[in-house]
Amino acid sequence: QVQLVESGGRLVQAVDSLRLSCSASGRTIRYYAMAWFRHAPGKGREFVAAIRRDSLMTEYADSVKGRFSISRDTAENTVYLQMNSLKPEDTAVYYCAANTAFILVTRWDEYDYWGQGTQVTVSS
Repeated sequence: QVQLVESGGRLVQAVDSLRLSCSASGRTIRYYAMAWFRHAPGKGREFVAAIRRDSLMTEYADSVKGRFSISRDTAENTVYLQMNSLKPEDTAVYYCAANTAFILVTRWDEYDYWGQGTQVTVSS
């Protein structure tokens, strides 16, 4: 079983960049597809990005394509979310998630393991 801890969230200005980290323990992330979701006040949990177990495929929500990038460092057992050109509408709690499926999935209820979240606030 894998445990996930997110970090890196903070208050930034619009158009700034920020990198979130998801540190895993208990098991190597090479066995998991990894994803980022976010939850803004008054909205449901939203898929942001995912990366396949072999790192050969990624998927992004339309709202972040071209601005966000997901990556993984197996040696560090960490997954990253690089966020560029941030907008106020990116403000949310960002969660890291993992599942053992090989194909990429974007539904939050298809992920088995979750971190506690990290707050990202983008001011205009």
